[in-house]
Amino acid sequence: MIDELDRRIIAALQLSGRAPWSKIARWAGTSESTAQRRFNSLRERRLVHVVGAVELDRTGSASSMLVRAQARPGKGLQLAELLAERPEVRFLALVTGAADLIVDFVARDNEELLRLLHAELPGADLITGTEHVAVIRTFTSAALWDTGLLPPEAVADLRPARSLPYERTGWDQAPKPLSPLENAVVTELAKDGRLPVSALARTLDRNESSVARALDRLVERGSLHFRTLVEPALLGYEAEFMLWLSIEPGRLEAAGRQLAEHPGTKFLAAATGRFNLVGHMVLPRRTDLFRYTDEVIGALPGLDASDITLHLVTLKGAWTRMDQFT
Repeated sequence: MIDELDRRIIAALQLSGRAPWSKIARWAGTSESTAQRRFNSLRERRLVHVVGAVELDRTGSASSMLVRAQARPGKGLQLAELLAERPEVRFLALVTGAADLIVDFVARDNEELLRLLHAELPGADLITGTEHVAVIRTFTSAALWDTGLLPPEAVADLRPARSLPYERTGWDQAPKPLSPLENAVVTELAKDGRLPVSALARTLDRNESSVARALDRLVERGSLHFRTLVEPALLGYEAEFMLWLSIEPGRLEAAGRQLAEHPGTKFLAAATGRFNLVGHMVLPRRTDLFRYTDEVIGALPGLDASDITLHLVTLKGAWTRMDQFT
């Protein structure tokens, strides 16, 4: 479906979603025009999309609740389609294992969460059970994942200021709400993360300099990051799964830092409930899961229990339907 040049272009965009085409082309080993043409083709085929995504804990705009849902036999896909239509759903995957669906709901406050989960949950009649896991601190996010397809020099060039969320020192500081202009910028970049500043300014009816300053502030504060949405299988990662871990109190920080450094970790967060460390992972092959379970999970400090839910299909990521890129 795609070739090695496509993969290098995607890998570069994963490192820096808004990098100029000159840098993308350099590390992909092609010309700027070819890199841009290849990307446009991938996007038109609904294989790749770059979006801007707000960082919830930096802005205080909302909070995340992961839900493991069991569906009535044969109704999982129908339930997934109903849930995917909800704007509050940031991520949704059909999986195998102890759950049928993994859904990431984002709610502004407890009132909205109560209404969504207990009064207006779509397809409630198709659900046989749920388990709620509140995300309370992020160790690493999908926007920081490195595909490993480009050399370390490319990472240093495209992502020179890389730091994992657990290295932050200001977790106890109050979040900084978005200004009206910043919120408008975020809204537009959520549709197209590579939208030029000139186009943003025209859409928002503001001058380019003020839009550019707002965008720079968002990125510098860590309030906005850019996601390159693509199925991991296209990049050579056939095994995609969610990892659910129970870690002893007092060992959670150490376990989270250790697992965040693994190259297969796309997302990792501390959470509430019986699973207090939750991750989204990828590996080249399903057979790699044996060694991963034995050598990676088994080596974590304070591990009490673990569960794996293998992905069948991802319907939504970063609030975007994975099959409806535009």
